[in-house]
Amino acid sequence: MTQNYAVMIDHTLLKAESTKKQVQQICAEAKEYGFASVCVNPTWVKFSADQLAGTEVKVCTVIGFPLGATTSAVKAFETKDAIANGAGEIDMVINIGALKDGDFDLVRDDIKAVVDAANGTLVKVIIETCLLTDEEKVKACELAVEAGADFVKTSTGFSTGGATAEDIALMRKTVGPDLGVKASGGVRSLEDMQKMIDNGATRIGASSGVAIMNGLKSDSNY
Repeated sequence: MTQNYAVMIDHTLLKAESTKKQVQQICAEAKEYGFASVCVNPTWVKFSADQLAGTEVKVCTVIGFPLGATTSAVKAFETKDAIANGAGEIDMVINIGALKDGDFDLVRDDIKAVVDAANGTLVKVIIETCLLTDEEKVKACELAVEAGADFVKTSTGFSTGGATAEDIALMRKTVGPDLGVKASGGVRSLEDMQKMIDNGATRIGASSGVAIMNGLKSDSNY
C-alpha cells in the first residue's frame, strides 16, 4: 500500500468502552503507518496529543457526538476545550432535528459557532446521511459551506448506516472541488476506500486503517 492512502485515513476509536491501552495502541499504529490523525472522544485528546507529540499525526476529536443535539454554546465550549487539550481537527455533528424541521438558520449558526470557536482549526461537519433525504443532504452541505467549515462528513458510525459511494458523490457535487469530503462508517477494506475516493472523498474515517493498509478486510462497523 502506498503512503498516499495512509495520509487520507483518520484512525478512529470512538466506542464508549475504549480504554487507555486501546487509545495508546491506535496512536502507536498511527505513528507506524503515518495516518492523517487519530480520531478519539474528547476525554482522550490530551493523552493522545502526548502520545503523538513530535509526529505529524494530528489528534481529531468529535463534538456534539453522536446525536448533535447539544446546544451551540455547549458545542463551542467543547471545541475550545478540545483545542486547548491538543486537538488539531474537529468533527462536529449538526443539529439533525433542526435540519429536518427546516430551521436552516439554526443549523447554519450551530455550525458557525463551532467554526468560530475553532478559530482556524480544521472543522469537519457530520451530517449523518443515513437519517436524511437527498434534498436534506444537499441542504446540510450547503449550510456547512455557508458557515465556513472545511469538510463535510457522512456519518458518526453510531446511527443506522455509514458512508455510501452515492452519498459521497452527491456531497462532492454539492460542495464543489475545494471543500473536503470525509467518508466514515463501513469503510473496511482498500476496495471500499478506493470506491469512496473515486466518488470524491478526500478523507476516510475508519477503525480499520491497519487492515486497509495491509490489504485485508475488517469486520468493524466504523
